[in-house]
Parts: sequence; structure tokens; C-alpha cells
Amino acid sequence: MFLVFKLLSHLPLWLLHGLGWGLGWLAFLLSPTYRQRFVANAHQAGLTAAQRRAAVGQSGMLVAELPRLWLGAPVTVQWQGRGHVESALQSGRGVVFLTPHLGCFEITAQAYAEAFGLHGRPMTVLFRPPRQAWLAPLVTQSRARPGMETAPTTLAGVKQMLKALKAGHCVGLLPDQVPPQSQGVWAPFFGQNAYTMTLSARLAAQSGATVLLAWGQRLPWGRGYTVHVQPLSAPLSPDLAEAASQINAAMEALIRQCPTQYLWGYARYKAPRATP
Repeated sequence: MFLVFKLLSHLPLWLLHGLGWGLGWLAFLLSPTYRQRFVANAHQAGLTAAQRRAAVGQSGMLVAELPRLWLGAPVTVQWQGRGHVESALQSGRGVVFLTPHLGCFEITAQAYAEAFGLHGRPMTVLFRPPRQAWLAPLVTQSRARPGMETAPTTLAGVKQMLKALKAGHCVGLLPDQVPPQSQGVWAPFFGQNAYTMTLSARLAAQSGATVLLAWGQRLPWGRGYTVHVQPLSAPLSPDLAEAASQINAAMEALIRQCPTQYLWGYARYKAPRATP
């Protein structure tokens, strides 16, 4: 499988995205469970039929671009809001990056590592090995790059992230990922309650870090990506339930900027799994 990924990594991005568009539609048509969840989530958020159709292909692109991002040559990356990152790092308080399942979230960490991590401010990301054994070496290699560090999804990993923030570094989280039971609260997301992690709010509160919102926009015809960065509209509440609602509202605002690139097939409203 590594060899297959390596071969695919040499393909141009526009071709991988074209293949991904077909892959997205294939998954949508062949999996009733995935299709029903995709349509229900997109409808919950108020997407039009045209937006839903576009999002189907974009979800496949998310998978097809991975060989290039993990094993291939660097891709073109532009920044919108890079100054927010520079200002936050200069303050020395650390940065909590919140990146939803929007666009290419792999590129946001890679772009940060290239622009800032190589200069002494690495990014630490939570890492849980994939369930598929064949995929584990690929994912591990993709995370093992200069300017980027990984933390396990355990208490030790949380302590590692907190230590990084107190050292003035940054951490990256997917705040719309459903956490294990007892590690989140129920908060509205597009008008429906979703189990939402409190880790990002706790890390920010305990470290005094700056919270920034980021997402990687997939540009058409394989022209690369634009990493968008913006601050929260207001400081997070010390109350975790209220902070979770603030974060969900911020994620909604990001997603509405480009709803066709959100991963609507993700089981956002599922019940949390038991705590390990």
C-alpha cells in the first residue's frame, strides 16, 4: 500500500482532485448509510441542492490528495491572515489553532510547520493511530516532519500540549471531532445539539494561549491551497459549556465561508464513545 501511495504522490494535484471527485460520488452512491448522513447533515445546515452536490465531490478530493500531501513534492500554499499568527507568537503565550473538518485540514498544519515550526515554534497535534493497520505507517510518516510534533490521545498527550503552549508554541485541534464520553458537553451546532470537546477551551484557559481559527481552502484545478486564519470574535467564556457553544458558533461561521468543502459525511451528531 505504501508503494501505491508513493506512485500516486507523483501525480499532479489537479489529476488527484479529479480522481477524488469520482471517488466521492462513488462512495455517496454505493453507501446508503454515508449518503443518508451526508444529506441529513447538509440539510441541517441549510445547504442548497447545488451546494450538496458540489460537497460530494469535494469530500472525495480530501482523500485523493493525501498521497501528494504525505509523500509528494510540496504544493503551492497562500496565506490569508498570516499576521494573526505572527502577532500571537510574538506575544509568547502560545497559540491554540482550531481547524474544523473544512477544506484540507492537513495543509494547515503543514503550512504552519513550514512557515513557523522550522524556526523554533513547532506545532503539536493530537495523534490517534488509524484503526486500519496498513494505514498506520503512512499516517505516522506524514506526521513525522520538521516543525511538527505529535501527542497521543491520552492524559499524557494533553499534558504535552499544555507544556508546549506554556513554552510559547502552538497546538492544533479539530474542535468538531466528537470526543470520548465525559470529555465534552452537548452544545448546538447548526441548530442541533452535538457532543463537543472542551479540551481546546481548557488548554486556552490554563495556558493563557491565543485562540485562532484556521482552515485550508482547496483551490480549483489543482492550483494549491489558501490557509485562512482569523481570531475569535470574543474571548472564550470560563464556563466550559458556554465556551463550547462559542466554539461551535465560530466553526459554523468558518464553514459558511465555504460550505461545499466541509466534510458533511462526518458523524457529527453521534453519541460519544466510552472513555478509554
